[in-house]
Order: sequence, then structure tokens, then C-alpha cells
Amino acid sequence: MRATLKQEPVVAPSLGKRSRSVSVGESLLLSNISWLTYESLLEDLSEQAGMRLTYDQGLLEIMTPLAPHEGDKKLIGRFVETLTEELNIEIRSLGSLTCKREDLARGFEPDECYYIQNESLVWNKKQIDLSQDPPPDLIVEIDATSQSMNKFDLYADFGVPEVWRYDGDRLQFDQLEGKEYKQSEHSLAFPFLQATEIMGFLELRKTTKETALIREFRQWVSTHAKSPPNR
Repeated sequence: MRATLKQEPVVAPSLGKRSRSVSVGESLLLSNISWLTYESLLEDLSEQAGMRLTYDQGLLEIMTPLAPHEGDKKLIGRFVETLTEELNIEIRSLGSLTCKREDLARGFEPDECYYIQNESLVWNKKQIDLSQDPPPDLIVEIDATSQSMNKFDLYADFGVPEVWRYDGDRLQFDQLEGKEYKQSEHSLAFPFLQATEIMGFLELRKTTKETALIREFRQWVSTHAKSPPNR
């Protein structure tokens, strides 16, 4: 059985009578929320550890993920970072960067996100403006479809090229084709890599501690990986 961490519920401010606490692992879905209220909440909740807001044209979801969720996204993120180190690829890692565009009336906070193919366009920017700058090249999302709002419509609208989706049992690579995501056998950012290979290491963690697991993955990458062409 997976252990969960006890944490006091947090209260969503600035929502008048609709304010209520959001416990860890719970999501709160609200309707008829203005863009100004969404931006105000982003500022108010900026220091609330783990709080995630998703906004879609008046719908607002507030959620606080469970500890297993955070462990999954962090480990998969370490796999991405190990890949780029071994392949000598520059990236910009931005974690749960708030991605928002007022012209689309949409915003989201991914579990992990990375600039890889477009790293050179954003590596030294203090603030990223997604109305002008490209979206992250790769997003890692845990249990994306189990939430009350499907983030994949938002990712498509922003033009995110690739999403790694993990539901606790299965890892899937999704790539944007037109306005829809389609499953792909290989990663777009790392063409030699298949989801089944990452899944093998996720299974291995049942018997291997994290540092040792990353060490094994690094050795596997150095043996099997081929560097992509220089960008």
C-alpha cells in the first residue's frame, strides 16, 4: 500500500462564498471564474507548496497532489535530466511553470516541463511570455486524465509538441499532430528512446533505491543512446 503524507487543507482565497478548503489529493472545480480572479489566485497561492491551478475559459480547477504523485513526476524528471546530461543536450528545466495566455483564456501548471529543442530561445530569459515565446518542448504529466479537467486540450491549444503521461501503471509518449495528441512508440525529443524502456526502470524501483536506480539508468543511456543531430 502506498503511504500518504498528512497535510493541513489549504483554503482557496478571493472566491467569496465559494471559498473552501482543498485537502491533499483532492481537486476543487469552480465555474464562471474571470481571468482577473484566476491571476489573483495565482499570486495568492504562489507560496502554497504543491498547489496546482488549471484555468480553461471560465472553469478553474484547484488541486493538491498526493505524495506518490510527486514522487512519480520527480523520478521521471530525473530520467529526462539524466538523458540530456549523457547526450550533452542543453535544456531548461522549469518544473511546474505557470503557462498562461490571456488571448486563449487558458492556463495550466504541468508536473514537469522542459525546453529542449527550443532551449536556445529561452535559456537566458527571466520571464517567459507564451504569447510570444514557444511552449515547453516536453511536459511530464502524472494521472492527467483522472482530473476533472483534461489538460491535453490545453496543451494542444498552446502547441506543446510532446507529453509523457504516466498513470502509475503505464507510461505513454504522446505527440501533437494537428490539434490532437497521438501515441508514439518513440520520444520526439529523444528519438532512440521508447516508453517501454523508461517503464522498465520505473518497475525496477520496486527493488532498487532511487540513487542506485538513476545510476543504472545512466549506465544504460551511455551504452544504448545515440545523440541527436546538433540543433
